[in-house]
Amino acid sequence: MKIANRIVEYFQLNKAYRELQRLDDAALKDIGVSRSDMKRRVYGH
Repeated sequence: MKIANRIVEYFQLNKAYRELQRLDDAALKDIGVSRSDMKRRVYGH
């Protein structure tokens, strides 16, 4: 069960990262995220 949860989490994080990539710089600034900071914010490293 733990592996299934990790797989689901992986796909959810990837979706969040792709959605952030689609935003323009102004929208990212509005939510306090920079392009260079996206991976760390989504994946935590």
